[in-house]
Amino acid sequence: MTSLEEHISKAATLVEALPFIQNFRGQTFLIKVGGSAMEDPDLVRGFLRDIVFLEAVGINPVLVHGGGKAISRAMAEAGLEATFVGGLRVTDEAAIHIVEETLNNEVNPQLVDGLRKFGGCPVGIPGRLVFIGERMKGKGGSGEEVDLGFVGRAVDFKTEEIEAAVSEEIVPVVSPIAAERGTGLPLNVNADIAASALAGRLKASKIIYLSDVLGVMRDPSDPASLIPSLTRAEVEALKADGTIKGGMIPKVDSALEALDAGVGKAHLIDGRIKHSLLLEVFTRVGVGTEIVV
Repeated sequence: MTSLEEHISKAATLVEALPFIQNFRGQTFLIKVGGSAMEDPDLVRGFLRDIVFLEAVGINPVLVHGGGKAISRAMAEAGLEATFVGGLRVTDEAAIHIVEETLNNEVNPQLVDGLRKFGGCPVGIPGRLVFIGERMKGKGGSGEEVDLGFVGRAVDFKTEEIEAAVSEEIVPVVSPIAAERGTGLPLNVNADIAASALAGRLKASKIIYLSDVLGVMRDPSDPASLIPSLTRAEVEALKADGTIKGGMIPKVDSALEALDAGVGKAHLIDGRIKHSLLLEVFTRVGVGTEIVV
């Protein structure tokens, strides 16, 4: 391909993106980022640049981040073992302080600094200033209730700071920690669940889960088994037959809850794919799994 042909091809890509940019301008996208996509500095720089691109073309990105691997490392250094029930981290009194410290003082500032380096205008917001939570139980392998400790779900919100940031074209970067209703104690909220709840409250047009899996696959070892689009009934059937399991369960459940709350569409995409965020949003053929009503 000649240099001129390459330039024409690049221009064609921009033209393909134009109707999507026009359609989404002024809309809010809730983007949840987590998994090993946050561990590779090159991948982090890539998706942060893509988020700045969204901001630059008039879309309002709101970022909710996880930090599971960083938390597990910090817990291991403190001599604490990570335990999960149904994809949720069991969090005792010792662990919750490590979780909050890691998310607010390590992961969040790194993402804010990265966005700023690409010319974005971000603000870090500790989750306890946004999420009001209640404790929740987990479900064991036999369906029995399991005490998860300082783990909760968001039941109310203080969104004034987020809404003010969005109105000023600033990207809010929010950690998934809630203040327990009545006590103010920190609660560890699964980042997928936190993102879903916030997307519903903000009436986001999209919620996008950026993680380290392609999406929902019939066979996790076979990329060709990726399912590009799912309805609620199909999600429930895949959960029932064990295709959707483990950490994917809270992700798809939270996606359905977001749709129930008025979010337009949910997307599950792989942050390890270069520019997966832009490919999913601005091209006719996405790269992950979309979940629709």
